[in-house]
This record gives sequence, C-alpha cells and structure tokens, in this order.
Amino acid sequence: MEKAFDIMVAGHLCIDIIPRFPDTGASSIAEIMRPGKLVNVEEAMISTGGPVSNTGRNMKVLGNRVCFCARVGGDELGKMTIAMLEKSGNAEGVRGVPGAASSYTVVVAPPGIDRIFLHNPGTNNTFGSDDLNPELIAGCRHFHFGYPPLMQRIYESDGEELRRVFQIARVAGATTSCDMALPDPDSPSGRVNWRAILEKILPFIDIYLPSLEETFFMLEPDEFLKMKRDHNDADLIDILTPEDYSRLADQVLSLGAKMVSLKSGHRGFYLKTASKEAFNSMGAARPGDPDNWSSRELWAPAFQVEKFGSATGSGDSSIAGLLTGFLRGHSIEQSLRYATCLGWQNVQVFDAVSGVRPWEETAAMAAEKHPLIEVKISSGDWKWSDEYEIWSGPGDPLSR
Repeated sequence: MEKAFDIMVAGHLCIDIIPRFPDTGASSIAEIMRPGKLVNVEEAMISTGGPVSNTGRNMKVLGNRVCFCARVGGDELGKMTIAMLEKSGNAEGVRGVPGAASSYTVVVAPPGIDRIFLHNPGTNNTFGSDDLNPELIAGCRHFHFGYPPLMQRIYESDGEELRRVFQIARVAGATTSCDMALPDPDSPSGRVNWRAILEKILPFIDIYLPSLEETFFMLEPDEFLKMKRDHNDADLIDILTPEDYSRLADQVLSLGAKMVSLKSGHRGFYLKTASKEAFNSMGAARPGDPDNWSSRELWAPAFQVEKFGSATGSGDSSIAGLLTGFLRGHSIEQSLRYATCLGWQNVQVFDAVSGVRPWEETAAMAAEKHPLIEVKISSGDWKWSDEYEIWSGPGDPLSR
C-alpha cells in the first residue's frame, strides 16, 4: 500500500544560532574566549537544529516525503521553528505548547577547534509518547527518532516513555530507527542505566544508528570512563580496535536490533546487520534485497575534505544518506556510500543543512572517485574492496 510519507522524523528539535569565527590559527578555545575579553565574530547562521531538522530536512532535499514530529514552545522561537520546517515537509506532528520555552543551541565552532554547545533543552524535556499521532505514523513507511539522552521525560523511569514511543511506531506499521547523543557522565542523563534502556527499546528498533562512543558508554560505562581517563579524555575513535567495534555491535544485535551503526567521524561509518530471518519482523520499509543487507559487517571510509566548515550535524546528515539509500531499495554498499557522501557534503559548510545537494547531484557525487581518509585497520581478517571502496569484516561475503 502506498504511504503518504516516506519517513517521520521525531524527537529533539531546536533553533541553532551559529556565529562564524574568523580563522585566527588558534588551537584551543582558551586562546579565543577568556573572561573580560570581547570576541569579534562574523555573521551568524540561524537554522533549525537537532535530528528532526538535520536528518529530516536533509532527507527532504534528497527527495523523500518527510513528516516532522516534535514539541516546541508557544514563543517566537517556536513559531520560527515551525515556519522553517513547513518549508521542508509536513509539520503537522510538531506541537506548540503555550507558555513553554522552545529549545535553542548556541554553537561555538572556531575553525580547527572542536565544537562547544550552549544548549537550552526547553520543550524537548517534556516530549513524550502523547506527542505522537499514530494515524500520522501509519501514513509513513519509516519512523526515525533522535537524541533520547537530551530529552528528560524520554530517558527517565529507565526509558519507559521511549519504549512507548517505539511501541506506538511499531504498532502503526512503520520500520523504525534511532539515533543517540553522548550523555555527560556527570549529568542526570549520564547517570541512568542505559543498558537497561537499550534492553527495553532495541526489540522495537530495526536500525540503530548511534556513534561508537555513545554505544561504548551505554553498554560498558565503567570501561568507557576508565579508557577516557587512561587516554587523557582523548577521542576513543582512533583507539578502539575493529575487534572492539565487532564486540559492541554484537551486543546491540543480541538485544534485538536488526542493524547497528557505529558512526566514527573521520574514521568513517561502520555498519553490522543481523540474519535475514531477523528482517521478517520489520515494518513497512524492508531492504530491497534482504540477502544483500543481511549478515553484513562493513566499514566505509570518510571522504577527505579540502575546506572544512563545521561538523555540526554531520552524523545526522550521514544517517539521512543511509536511510535514503535504504528507503530507495539500494544495496547496503551503495547506501553506505550515500552516508559518507552526505557527511562530506555537511562538513564543508557552517550549518547542518545547507551543504546537502538534491538527490541526482548527490548520486553523481557518490559515484565519483574521492580521496578517502585512511581507516587504519590493522587486522588481517578485514578485507578491502576496490570495487566498492569499502572494508568488509571477517564473516562478510566480500571477505570470502
């Protein structure tokens, strides 16, 4: 049966205010921002942010029929948010709450320095299953939810509200996916039992799309924190081995997901999938070729970037690429290529949405040869495919 929408994108939504910093050559934020100092910046980008915007609006650019679902305040920021989304899809599922304050984020992203976010969660903290319209979801092939760790009501009570969200989407007949955010270990979100939450929600999630560090923290928090201390709080993307990736992915699949990513920034996009039999319980949007998508372990390198803008929303954009390939019935190898191509498009601009190109242009870009960032896989069990420009794990068909 034909659906009205390809995807509903639900969850965290805010307004992003992103001042542009001149390139001073500074290597740390302390060189730029000090107490009592006036910092001159250039024009600011103002855009909707969060996965509802970043993934949803980019999927619209790629030609998908998109429906948004979120909660905003009745203030001017809320009105601005809804007006921006209405230009990119159906905002019928976005609820305005009179008297409540909308969410916003100030993104501090000087050139060459990792981003700092000044964030007010606003109405994201009160979003819940009662904000969903089951009839609207029933008109969508796929349901995607983003950033549970940034939404208080969603993660409280061991994620019971999040379980309800995905249960509603599953009953409505949609295929489901979920993206995460890395909680601050010292915050209320960082102190909840995320493994217990994953045990509740993953049986209802077909495609689980977190980053490597998010998954490591949620499944093995003690080991995550120890490794962070041992490596002076360094990014663990370059430290964890392919065997670590496989171990973490296997845990997620054992808890019920059909597919799991471990997004890894400059180290690319890792994806592992369950057996074809596991796909039988998926909703309206199943893989075009289940044999191609099942029992796979692949690692797509990131494209090299000549002129870097900002990494804001790059993970959300890569998800838009992957899900678009999936919903269009493309192969898993091609869909991963779209994921890395969208991430590459995104990081060349300052905001999270203006860099993504329409589908025909994106497909042509993905088909071109691009310099790739070396993934640095030392394990001899992983094989490189020149045809697909992708690494395949020990049990993957490409490695045989």
